[in-house]
Amino acid sequence: MSKKDKLIIYTDGGSRGNPGPAGVGVAICNEKGRTLRLSSGQAKYSKAIGVRTNNEAEYEAVIFAMQKIKQVFGKEKAKNFDIEIRMDSELVARQLRGEYKILEEKLFPLFIKIWNLRMDFGPMVFKEIPRGENKEADALANEAMDKKEQRGLF
Repeated sequence: MSKKDKLIIYTDGGSRGNPGPAGVGVAICNEKGRTLRLSSGQAKYSKAIGVRTNNEAEYEAVIFAMQKIKQVFGKEKAKNFDIEIRMDSELVARQLRGEYKILEEKLFPLFIKIWNLRMDFGPMVFKEIPRGENKEADALANEAMDKKEQRGLF
């Protein structure tokens, strides 16, 4: 990828119970919205994150995505991408853009973590999208929760 390449990152976090067993899903795509193919396979990731609220899980999904970008591409290359993070959480997207105040105390540390991680990246925008356009990340988040439930880890 060249210096001005764009990455579109789909993120989703979910919780069963709110709070309850939670998971996150991330799909890293090119500017056309196609999931990237890497030497290790498709750039799709999921992770169970323990017990969280839905809003905490949405924030954790963004953090997980940012960490994955640095892991996959390296810190220096991550600075050279234009990044658009898409999520179906209006609340989280608008809080990250500074349009909504953060009222839930548990979200402050997550917001600060994202703010600090942003220093390792080039231009980054947060965009809310309809749930129907976020199916892949949603499926990955649910996959993470399902695996943990099957193993009895929640």
